[in-house]
Amino acid sequence: MTRQSSHTHTQSPWRAPQITWRFWPVFLRNLLVWRKLAIPSLVGNIAEPLMWLVAFGYGMGALVGEIKVGSPQGPVTVPYILFLASGSICMSAMQAASFEALYSAFSRMHVQKTWDGIMNAPVGLDDIVFAEMLWAAFKALFTVTAILGVMLALGISHSPKLLLAWPILFGVGVTFSSMALVFNAMARGYDFFTYYFTLFLTPVMFLSGVFFPLDQLPGAVRAVAHWLPLANAVALVRPLFMDQWPADAWRPVLVLLAYASISFWIALALTRKRFSK
Repeated sequence: MTRQSSHTHTQSPWRAPQITWRFWPVFLRNLLVWRKLAIPSLVGNIAEPLMWLVAFGYGMGALVGEIKVGSPQGPVTVPYILFLASGSICMSAMQAASFEALYSAFSRMHVQKTWDGIMNAPVGLDDIVFAEMLWAAFKALFTVTAILGVMLALGISHSPKLLLAWPILFGVGVTFSSMALVFNAMARGYDFFTYYFTLFLTPVMFLSGVFFPLDQLPGAVRAVAHWLPLANAVALVRPLFMDQWPADAWRPVLVLLAYASISFWIALALTRKRFSK
């Protein structure tokens, strides 16, 4: 039992988060370690999304041509490659944040016992979990920035409104890293994460309007899809690719905030329970 767990085992794990600025050295520690593997990590993170973009965007795009999407000015037609790119950039943020908050965070928490070592310093468990969430979101933002650069080089979109996509995509990273940390707290091994990717992330990916408009889904499925975090992220980012402002942006923003805040609280509570044993 660590010093942190012996101090907190009598307190409710569901108490409010107690975040201090001591999370920052933990974030920097992850950054310094990652710098040694930045290039291989970047290549690995952007290779799959770019293959999706090339294979489906140019391959299927040649068959589909243009696709009709809704906009504040009414339905408009856009090239399928633009439609796919605006959705896949959100999907990339989801996958990058989830992978970091699952496999990498679990390695530091359970396998390498890095968290135990950090808690021997005056750093609380809440600060560590918060730092891990921010770190996963930062890595997701770094990944999507590189992918966005490739998209700009390919001439998919040159909208100046894409500058607003960065804070949105960072928020997507925060949301999905918080959700992934819930499963990280419950995991006993790496195999456990297969359930999260197969039973949650994969359906979310196909039901969030990344590859086809949500209007193509049956009514009941579409009603559920509109509340998925990735679908709301796409609703914010896709208009920016089209050089338009999102319509009713407050709704998807509130949905993402709700997912992020509730998920982080649950993740923190489950992590506290794990370290109090």
